[in-house]
Amino acid sequence: MPDKSVLLVEDEDNIALALKFLIGREGFGLRRVASGTAALAALETERPDLVVLDVMLPGHSGYEVCQRIRDDARLSGVKVLMMTAGGGEVERRKACALGADAFLQKPFDTRELTATIRSLLAD
Repeated sequence: MPDKSVLLVEDEDNIALALKFLIGREGFGLRRVASGTAALAALETERPDLVVLDVMLPGHSGYEVCQRIRDDARLSGVKVLMMTAGGGEVERRKACALGADAFLQKPFDTRELTATIRSLLAD
């Protein structure tokens, strides 16, 4: 049983498949949902150690999901890694202002992604 769990919130199947492979290879437990609405529902029933969160999502944006995580005392300590394809400095600053622990731009470097996830989940 993996000792750390990741909630992957990504609506693009091909990107989700790559992320699932990379995160699974690291040995972390993983659940994937494909919308901001599904992410909020999942967070009602589970408390992952890390949420890997796309910015552009159907339902609720990644920014909204991040804000809800940070506003919920029950989810304090949950790490948030936000990612976006349209990522410029404005998106990075907004994500950090909302409480994201890290921000990566797509397409991401797989080594940087896995190093970031490992760092966020280090005890």
